[in-house]
Amino acid sequence: MARKGLDGRHRDTTGRIDKKHGNTRVGSLRKTYGDHFAKGRRKDMMLKTLLAETGTESLHAYLRKHHK
Repeated sequence: MARKGLDGRHRDTTGRIDKKHGNTRVGSLRKTYGDHFAKGRRKDMMLKTLLAETGTESLHAYLRKHHK
């Protein structure tokens, strides 16, 4: 069970919080962040492609910069 404040993420055996994998699809992220997440992008686009095309290094950075 995830602890409060982890936003549904889990910790691995070292205690680090899991990050979203680059092969996560935009369609899956829209379930969490809403239909307006990565508007104009295909739902089968992978997170790593979205990050490369937008010049951001992580989902967190993308959310801060592009998702308002």
